[in-house]
Amino acid sequence: MANQFGDKIRQLREANNLLQRQVASKLEIDTPMLSKIERGDRKAKKEQVLIFAKLFNTEKRLLLTLWLADQVYDLVKNEENAADALKVAENQFKYDTKR
Repeated sequence: MANQFGDKIRQLREANNLLQRQVASKLEIDTPMLSKIERGDRKAKKEQVLIFAKLFNTEKRLLLTLWLADQVYDLVKNEENAADALKVAENQFKYDTKR
């Protein structure tokens, strides 16, 4: 599992001198679940990403981008043509947003 999001959450938590149990309580999850999110063993829910952004006073766009990038990577990482498919998808996205 890709873990850019989990790494960033751990960095932000440590920079704010917060314990896992303190952050977990704000998310209404247990400490082991937060630990799994930080390690990349579990995916955070989108709603949790927004709570992280507010809790750490950081841009939600940055955290949402890392969260989504990890999900996309996990989806295509074992596909032979993953890089080509991502390029096609990127071009389609650019085309769709021009309308």
